[in-house]
Amino acid sequence: MERIKEAVERARAERERGGAIDIQRFRMPEARRPAKTLEDIVYTETRVQRLDRDHLEANRIVSANKIDSRAVPFDMLRTKILNTMTANGWRTLGITSPGPGCGKTTITLNLAISIARQQDYSAVVVDFDLRKPKVRSYLGLPPENSLYDCILGRCTVGEAMVNPGIPRLVVLGNTRPVARASELISSQHVKDLVVDLRERYDRRIVIFDLPPVLSADDTIAFLPQIDCVLLVIASGVSTRADVEECQHVLSPGNLIGVTLNKADDYHIASY
Repeated sequence: MERIKEAVERARAERERGGAIDIQRFRMPEARRPAKTLEDIVYTETRVQRLDRDHLEANRIVSANKIDSRAVPFDMLRTKILNTMTANGWRTLGITSPGPGCGKTTITLNLAISIARQQDYSAVVVDFDLRKPKVRSYLGLPPENSLYDCILGRCTVGEAMVNPGIPRLVVLGNTRPVARASELISSQHVKDLVVDLRERYDRRIVIFDLPPVLSADDTIAFLPQIDCVLLVIASGVSTRADVEECQHVLSPGNLIGVTLNKADDYHIASY
């Protein structure tokens, strides 16, 4: 916990300093010309990988089927979050939880797919749970070029991204755990990448699947780089003390809301 407290102070100091960022290192090779509409976006170097519906179902990824009644709560969450983000000019969202087992990756992917189904928006999912990456495995994507490869300069962003056969959605995932995650996540290289992902399209929402707040200081170190954060808690998993501690630790950022997972009734509370 002492390390987390130190990270909170660093996050506050970094948010106050601000400063310009050189994003040339991570520019994607595609032309930066904006599309006339989001339906015109063509990912010229992004690989398309069709998803297996049975695999998605096994991992509770249900938003791809808009007529599935289980997608409705995610559409409601999408609308609430987009309203708040648009009103504040926010375009980067982190999703985290107090600890493991709360279902934050499932929430991340369902929310991103729901946003991508809105024709006025595109969505990017970035797996920044570097210690335990799950986005690729949940979607059933093969372990090829990864976010970590991109950061190390082994491939371009376009080569690491995957379009999972869903219009206006791309995924930037990882294939294996990364050592020294908190140092990497707060590095200048990652800051450059975040800026380029955010600025490439006007109506793009970038969603970061972040590590649990109370497991390490990675999420706190990353807070200054994103506009807002959603906390996922789970019925029967998260305690009141966990939630209160997360609210304190996340105070340097903009806590957009708390969503209760693994309960009979869906609930989202905004702050």
